[in-house]
Amino acid sequence: MAYTDNISRLSRLTAIHLKLQSNLFVSVEQLAEQFNISIRTVYRDLAALEQANVPIIAVEGKGYTLIDGYKIPPVMFTESEANALIFAEKMMAKTKDESLINEFNKAIEKVKAVLRKDQKTKADFLSNRTIIGKNWQNQKTSNFLSTVQHALTNFEVLKIGYLKESDTNPIVREIEPFAIYHSFSEDWIVVAWCRLRTEFRNFRIDRMKTVVCLHENFSPHKMTMEEYGEIQRKKYIDKNSLENTTNITHKSCFDEVNNDTNKTAVLRKFP
Repeated sequence: MAYTDNISRLSRLTAIHLKLQSNLFVSVEQLAEQFNISIRTVYRDLAALEQANVPIIAVEGKGYTLIDGYKIPPVMFTESEANALIFAEKMMAKTKDESLINEFNKAIEKVKAVLRKDQKTKADFLSNRTIIGKNWQNQKTSNFLSTVQHALTNFEVLKIGYLKESDTNPIVREIEPFAIYHSFSEDWIVVAWCRLRTEFRNFRIDRMKTVVCLHENFSPHKMTMEEYGEIQRKKYIDKNSLENTTNITHKSCFDEVNNDTNKTAVLRKFP
């Protein structure tokens, strides 16, 4: 085997190792497709990693994973990867939730710790020369996103004091977080089952005045994100259809009025 072949395989073994660290489960077929190698070669690579004391476990029906708790920091980042992280840091700084910014900054510090000196110099230079053109006032409107994220991933009920635009005092609700999304208006929104209204509702996190994790677990909702998206799409279509039907009905009435002999008197009914 040529020297270059050895280097190529070493790079692939490192990439497979990182792939196993970054995912819950990885199938042989996924690895074969990603690295453009045969399934037989994948098995040989996995065996080589096991011989190097990497604790790989095969889970029937799911693929391969590492023993829980086994982690090593990334060996290195390329310059492009480091630049991408700097952009992510700058964009994250513009989000309106303080808790998310704090947690991301702690994570990015750990990443920067493994950068080479020249990469750190370039990363700092790029950071100083990068401007994200939104939220110019660096406005922070909430500080609860990290708590909501924890409740969502651990299926824990949240007790919130929620202040709608039309209300003068917050309404206390117990919610079961289902999903989180970032709106076009740059607001963080949690989709959750509202125990008060007994249906899924959208809650803007900046309108939550208090958030308390009750440490009460709820049963995961069976609905998938795709099913939820389809429900929302149908609601949107039905709403537009209703509006269009209403407009057509008014137009038909207006047309009939135009054919009436007493046009002027009847038209006053349709302001």
